[in-house]
Amino acid sequence: MNEFSTIAAFFKQGGVFMYLILATAIVIAAIVVERFLVISKAARLDSRKMIEDVTRRIGSGDVQGARQVSHMSTAPVAMIAQAILDVNGTDTNHLQMAADDAATLAMPPLSRRLAYLNVLANVCTLLGLLGTIAGLIQAFTAVGAADPSQRSSLLAAGISTALNATAFGLVIAIPTLVIHGYLLGLIEGIAEQVDEASIRLTHALTKSREAHRPAGVVAMPQARPVAAPVQARPAIAAGQ
Repeated sequence: MNEFSTIAAFFKQGGVFMYLILATAIVIAAIVVERFLVISKAARLDSRKMIEDVTRRIGSGDVQGARQVSHMSTAPVAMIAQAILDVNGTDTNHLQMAADDAATLAMPPLSRRLAYLNVLANVCTLLGLLGTIAGLIQAFTAVGAADPSQRSSLLAAGISTALNATAFGLVIAIPTLVIHGYLLGLIEGIAEQVDEASIRLTHALTKSREAHRPAGVVAMPQARPVAAPVQARPAIAAGQ
């Protein structure tokens, strides 16, 4: 109970800016919880194990089984695998384009609203500094109108009160920046898994379809664009 009273007194002495920092902290907490649930769900998948399973099934010609394994999750790595397996043919460029398109759709939702954490952390710091400046202005104003024997005590109390806002702003801003960096690290790890899955599955599917092609069937080369015929210019009459 005594600790609660100390915290309440600390908060009350900080002035109105303490409430603004508290409101910002609530918004930060909501974003952190929502982003952590989304990102941790994507990072929870054992992507290496899934890639090994899908690659093994592709190598044995069980493409349908590989599709079933990839559809068991909605993580970005699984979405990449689904996009690659849905492509017909062995053209590496087509497979890579399908993987890139799937990554373009799967990765941005992970970092959505994540940039707000960095902005709100800076807002908390600036609100704390603004609260300190406002408190110092009030303290010096009170000291100027006070009795000379009380000025030193009033100035010390005013400065102590003014610094509460800065302290509270930093208490919120520092953990926010740490959490922001941690979540960015999780997203970078997922991006690396997506790149690995794209390369390994593309090569595995190309090799498997080449190996399981029926005898006598030759892969058709890609058609090259035919240049438009050059129209003959009309003959110029002599003397013109």
